[in-house]
Amino acid sequence: MRIGLLTGGGDCPGLNGVIRAAVLEGVRVHGDEFIGYLDGWRGPLERASQPLSVGDVEDILPLGGTILGTSRTNAGRPERIEAIKANLAADRIDALIPIGGEDTLGAAARLAEAGVRCVGVPKTIDNDLSGTDVTFGFTTAVEIATEAVDRARTTSRSHHRGLVVEVMGRHAGWIALHTALAASAAAALIPEVPFSLPDVAAKVRALVAARRDAVVVVAEGAVPRADAIDPEAGRPVDEFGHVQVGGIAHHLAERIAALAGVETRAVVIGHVQRGGTPCAYDRVLTTRLGAAAVEALHRGQTGVMVALQGPDIKTIPLAQAVGTLKTVPPELLAAHAALL
Repeated sequence: MRIGLLTGGGDCPGLNGVIRAAVLEGVRVHGDEFIGYLDGWRGPLERASQPLSVGDVEDILPLGGTILGTSRTNAGRPERIEAIKANLAADRIDALIPIGGEDTLGAAARLAEAGVRCVGVPKTIDNDLSGTDVTFGFTTAVEIATEAVDRARTTSRSHHRGLVVEVMGRHAGWIALHTALAASAAAALIPEVPFSLPDVAAKVRALVAARRDAVVVVAEGAVPRADAIDPEAGRPVDEFGHVQVGGIAHHLAERIAALAGVETRAVVIGHVQRGGTPCAYDRVLTTRLGAAAVEALHRGQTGVMVALQGPDIKTIPLAQAVGTLKTVPPELLAAHAALL
């Protein structure tokens, strides 16, 4: 079988692990041939690709990013679906393994409907894809953010000031919640639950007065209640219409300082969360997912995504995976409120 691979959307720790496992499984077990498309969906749109051999991939497991490059090219438009289908046929591709999040796999679902054999692999550090217990890159991002908050806590306590640490999470607060719990932060502010700014300020004031650290973890898409802030106002958008969010930590630091009468600084971790080498858990998960995607193709499956469910890797329809975002249930935050 001649299989195409591509990585779309934001870069993420573990992408190379999926590429490596798919090629090793396909070549060594089934005698497959692999073509890597460059820069996400732009690759098959422009027929930009490179061959992938065992020698090309066997040492890339610990590497961050993706050796194929990525982009936010929107392949979901009808004319682009037809162009990609034609280009895959011209490249003699029998099946495609797209690795990405909601947008990348949404395009894969449309390609499958158009007759292209596709098995997707879920990727997003936000952990917001449905149908899978966890997405690779999430655990690495939480570990990086936790280390940042651990360090911020010592500065907060030493200088008797509040610190607001901003992590990724446009619509889902999984990183913020897990980081806050792992690092014993003062609060986790997530997009799913609008927060009370006066309550947060009061908590920071009380902690500083008690000579304790006061670090608040906020997801980039979080919004306070009864406040005029709009995190998406005036921001540029990508091809999918997604607004570039980020920077709420600076707004919150100013407001908390004014309300609490306590010096408060902002720390934005930003793209560091999704760069660099993946943790051991993500290396194992990506290895299992890449091999499972190839096996699914050889079972004749299409229009599906490989997913972690309990201890097993299973397949679910792509439409199910991208149909609804997996967000943090408000009751989960409430259940852990006493621990923050």
